[in-house]
Amino acid sequence: MVCIKFPSCSIMSVPIVSSSSRGTCHIAGSRKIYTTTADPPPSCSDDLPLSGIRVLELGHVVAGPFCGQLLGHFGAEVIKVEPPSIGDPLRVARELDIDGTSPWFRSLARNKKSVAIDLRKEEGIQIVKRLAVKSDVIIENFKPGTLEKWGLGPEELHKENPSLIFTRISGYGQTGPWAPRPGYASPDPNTGLLLGPPTRPNISLGDSVAGLHAAFGTVLALLAKQKNVSRGRQGGQTVDVGIMESMLNLMEGIIPEYDRKGKVRGPSGSSITGLVPTNAYPCLPSPSTPTSPTYIIIGANGDTLYARLMRTIGREDLIGPAFAQNPHRVARQAEIEDAISAWTSQLHVEEVLTLLHGAGVPVGRVVNVKEIVEGEQVQARGAVEDVWVGGEGGGWNVKMPRVFPVLDGCDAKTRWAGPDLGAHTEEVLRDLGLSVDHITRLRDDGVIG
Repeated sequence: MVCIKFPSCSIMSVPIVSSSSRGTCHIAGSRKIYTTTADPPPSCSDDLPLSGIRVLELGHVVAGPFCGQLLGHFGAEVIKVEPPSIGDPLRVARELDIDGTSPWFRSLARNKKSVAIDLRKEEGIQIVKRLAVKSDVIIENFKPGTLEKWGLGPEELHKENPSLIFTRISGYGQTGPWAPRPGYASPDPNTGLLLGPPTRPNISLGDSVAGLHAAFGTVLALLAKQKNVSRGRQGGQTVDVGIMESMLNLMEGIIPEYDRKGKVRGPSGSSITGLVPTNAYPCLPSPSTPTSPTYIIIGANGDTLYARLMRTIGREDLIGPAFAQNPHRVARQAEIEDAISAWTSQLHVEEVLTLLHGAGVPVGRVVNVKEIVEGEQVQARGAVEDVWVGGEGGGWNVKMPRVFPVLDGCDAKTRWAGPDLGAHTEEVLRDLGLSVDHITRLRDDGVIG
């Protein structure tokens, strides 16, 4: 992989120097990148692919902030605007740490700067407008039309920064009859049901998938901007991301199969429709978790793999012309699944793993988060990392999933955890040219926090 550095019409990419092992990382020039006195010291580098790109994040909760997290991890300066006093709702979502802040927020907001500005006040809107004019990208996931109501939409801001990229995430996109609807990543119960009601994943899957599409779209827009600038043209554009459409991108053959064959696919439990056998099968409780159900995932829908599996479980009677290819097995799915379940349910998961690995059949144990964190593959790859959170009494470490993908030759890493609300307000506004007296007055008036 090659690390690409994008030119920017509004900011320059310049060398960074570190002043001490505990101390401060500054740009050797016009703009301070990061300051802290907390241990461990942050990693400061201008060698990352998005170094020199400034992103103004107006998003909240998951979709927009996940996009910002990905961009920030690979070098972008991400300035997160939050309402004073309360901040992003994710700060108090789910489990809270000893300081009252969600560890989830610390993870999703890592490598970002927090600026507390009240967008309900006109003066706050004007400050954000000034920040936008000096940025390369705006990320937002408000209901369509909200930025326009504040005078912060593309039509207004492109007058002063024609190359500004708008990455806009919503439930259904910026156009169409459903555009005004609020959107969250929940299932629609009005589907063709196969095995009961839809199962909602216990994560914000649709929001994160939309954030991933938004990050990808932003990088594409930056590449297009680079091309346009090289040709003497303005490079700004809008990246329009809908949660629904992002999930559509993951639908594999569902739509063409409906069109050509009239098939309406619905939920199918832990199996994958049309691929047999691919499912989760019960095993005896594991000695390490005697009170918890233990399941194994077996993916043996290839013809040769299927035959190996049947021989291993002692069911050669299910091998032959009637089971030779996947369409044959789909027609006899219940019989095959019952045979596999009857075998696995008499064995411990470790026994199943040993036998199927030995037979060359793809298999994996369904694990919980404890087993993931402690797993040998995760540890070998450094897929979970400890990130320092500064606080009273010296601070603490929080385990977070490492941000992927890994780019060869690019030392992308978490440089700091999600910051306290408004931790960078004064730094960013002084960089914007506001005086200390002006900042003090804004704080007294409740415009900033």
